[in-house]
Amino acid sequence: MGRTADAIAEGVAIATAAARLTVKNQILVGTIAKGGVFDATQYLDVARDALHAMAAESEQAAEMVTTLRRRARGRHSDPSGTHDYRDRDVRNLRRRAKQSAGVADRLKAMAEDPEKLGVLVEDAREAAWGDVRGNLDRRLHVEGMRPDQDPEYEVMREARMQALRLVDLQALSSQQRAKRKREAAG
Repeated sequence: MGRTADAIAEGVAIATAAARLTVKNQILVGTIAKGGVFDATQYLDVARDALHAMAAESEQAAEMVTTLRRRARGRHSDPSGTHDYRDRDVRNLRRRAKQSAGVADRLKAMAEDPEKLGVLVEDAREAAWGDVRGNLDRRLHVEGMRPDQDPEYEVMREARMQALRLVDLQALSSQQRAKRKREAAG
C-alpha cells in the first residue's frame, strides 16, 4: 500500500469509529432513555446517515484543499502563516484532496452496502452494551462492597455515619412526617 491508500484506510477507520459512536449513542437513547427494545433494523438508517454525513465532510475537505491548491499555484513568496500555501505545497495539497475524496467514496460505498451497515450496527450494539456493563460493574462494585474489601472502610466510616445522620435520617424523617400529614388529611 502507498501513502495515499494508507491515508484513505486511516480516514475510513476514523470516520467509521465516529459513525459507530453516533449509532451507539442512538442505541443507548432508544433502549435505555426511551425504554425501547433493540432491533438492529431500526438502526440501519442511523448508520447510513452517519456514514453519509462523514462522507459529506470528507468531500467538503477535498473541495477546500482543492481551492487552497489552486490559490497556491504560482505563488513563490514566503508564507505568512500555517495555512498560507505556496507553489511548493501544491503536490501535497493534491494528495490530500485525493485522500479526502477517496475517504468519501469509500464511506458512500459502505453506506450502500447492507452487510457493512449491519456490521456497523452490531459493533455499535456491542459498544453500547460495553458501556452499560461497565456502568453496572462499577455501581455493583461500589454499592455491593463489603467492609473487608475496602481498605479505607475505617477511615471513611465516620464520614458515612455523619452523612447518614445529617442527610439520610433527616430525609426519612421528613418523608414520614409528610406521609402522616397525607394520611391525616385523607
